[in-house]
Amino acid sequence: MGSLDEGHLCVEIENGMKLDVSEKEPETIAIEDAVKVLLQGLGEDFNRDGLKKTPLRVAKALREGTRGYKQKVKDIVQGALFPEVGLHDGVGHAGGVGGLVIVRDLDLFSYCESCLLPFQLKCHVGYVPSCQRVVGLSKLSRVADVFAKRLQDPQRLADEICSALHHGIRPAGVAVILECLHIHFPNVESVLLDSKHQGWVKVLVSSGSGVFGNENADAWSDFLGLLKFRGVTVDRTLTRDSVNHSWCPSSSSSMSKISSELVVANPEMVAAVASILRSLGEDPLRKELVETPSHFVRWLMNFENTKLEMKLNGFACGISDLLKPNGEISSRNNKQMHSELNLSFWSQCEHHLLPFYGVVHIGYFCPKGINHLGKSLLRSIVHFYGFKLQVQERLTRQIAETVSSILGGDVMVVVEANHTCMISRGIEKFGSNTATIAVLGRFSTDPAARAMFLQSIPDDTTSQIL
Repeated sequence: MGSLDEGHLCVEIENGMKLDVSEKEPETIAIEDAVKVLLQGLGEDFNRDGLKKTPLRVAKALREGTRGYKQKVKDIVQGALFPEVGLHDGVGHAGGVGGLVIVRDLDLFSYCESCLLPFQLKCHVGYVPSCQRVVGLSKLSRVADVFAKRLQDPQRLADEICSALHHGIRPAGVAVILECLHIHFPNVESVLLDSKHQGWVKVLVSSGSGVFGNENADAWSDFLGLLKFRGVTVDRTLTRDSVNHSWCPSSSSSMSKISSELVVANPEMVAAVASILRSLGEDPLRKELVETPSHFVRWLMNFENTKLEMKLNGFACGISDLLKPNGEISSRNNKQMHSELNLSFWSQCEHHLLPFYGVVHIGYFCPKGINHLGKSLLRSIVHFYGFKLQVQERLTRQIAETVSSILGGDVMVVVEANHTCMISRGIEKFGSNTATIAVLGRFSTDPAARAMFLQSIPDDTTSQIL
């Protein structure tokens, strides 16, 4: 049939998100215009390759991720209640009269109302049937997803799921527990000073109604007993006040002054984010959202395109001289392999303006007798390229080329990353991980050297930054 037309292929590949549509809704157009303002504020050209479709991608992802505003629980539950009798005789609870039902480990995501970044959550929801009827199990997941697909905080999300199910099913009681993970994105200055930066804020919240209305009720003991196999314990449940004060890193008191300064320094960007909130059906003046535009802009400015060149303070020249004694490059047999593993990084996907994060492993050959590169230098290189609008393939190549320019050749780089865009849009693939490799010099022609380096990488390395 001949080669595929590139434009047609693009449409087919991205058809899952309906990226190419002839008629756009006004809300989509408004978000696209706002994203263009944000890209310009970062010093980027939104017409360059890689960014041309970013405004539309962002608009589609945000509207898809907040579709819950247009969904009603009644439409989901109605018609999904089925008759089911209880025990025929004897004393006890089972079936449609008092038999506890739990659906565990529902992987969902929501958007934090304080900073507009997606956060992950694992939802455990259960209810005690009454009136000799039960609800289709999939409806528990769908109801939870309706409220997750809105701008949220953890406690309100748990309360809304609980209340909606209680009114929709009319059971003896409903219980909800949410395990939530919010990315704690550092700025480039803080991460250079603190190599052990904690990349996540974790909270666990609960909500109950009916027989679960009292936190000391026996029903909670049964519910939590069935969750202990998933590592959830009552001691980890935080109070409402503690969640309100510790949840979103952007709302901490130390960031308040920075956010206020950004409102003055970037009024167009802040106004653009407020426009996005309105296009999603929210009120930017709602008290929980008043600071959201400045919080989002403060985070986004981590990736400003400053067009600065990396300064290695003459280190590259010094190493290059040592690598060429008497004017000749050291032989292969006179080199030793060195490596630095689990260098954490944070970056920003330029296609969707969503974070991706993970670890970098760097292997290289250095002449015997020469001290290997310092970890701090390699970490600086990783962060220099990480704090930009990026794609993982380019990030891997840039790190490899820069280290190679210092050492004169033989370098291998492996980047392992989790991409927020994989869970908060389209396919919603939780737990997926992407690995990319760049090989230069000896590593490109020596399979044994590549194998040796790959074997040195520990298992489950991306858990290092969680």
